[in-house]
Amino acid sequence: MNLLLHTCCAPCASHCVLALRELGHCVTLFFSNANIAPRAEYLKRLDAVQLLARRLEVPLLTDEPDHADWLDKAARGFEAEREKGARCERCFRYSLGRTQAAMVREGFDGFTTTLTVSPHKHTPTLFEVGRSLDAERFLAVDFKKNNGFQRSLQLSAEFGLYRQSACGCEFSARG
Repeated sequence: MNLLLHTCCAPCASHCVLALRELGHCVTLFFSNANIAPRAEYLKRLDAVQLLARRLEVPLLTDEPDHADWLDKAARGFEAEREKGARCERCFRYSLGRTQAAMVREGFDGFTTTLTVSPHKHTPTLFEVGRSLDAERFLAVDFKKNNGFQRSLQLSAEFGLYRQSACGCEFSARG
């Protein structure tokens, strides 16, 4: 399957790309992260994803971020929510919705997300959001299974990838 992989960051994508290849998929990274603030942080993460794409010889598509749009559609009214709360679900819907639209526009067979590799993200919620957007073409893969998160840590160190300390939005940095 020719897959578009929503890529939150290079460390998470490292394991996901290799796991999807092992399953026989052809992968293209899709860096779509309008939630990341400030812009300097966004650029650090983009640089790391570009490095990973070169290292793994995988194509990369970049979605120009519109943080104001993300704030309006995903965060407004949910700023005080804690991590894993309703704001995160809205953010998943925003980012995966953009990924699904790019999948259709660019002619991919399916899409999935690196977010499931993180122990800080609720995989069933991600699966629910992905399936609600396109049940036929969303590939539900829990990348944290089989020590996926640990493998992403190892690969990040091996490749010299920048690892962030928070999800990315100005609200997640508060804890």
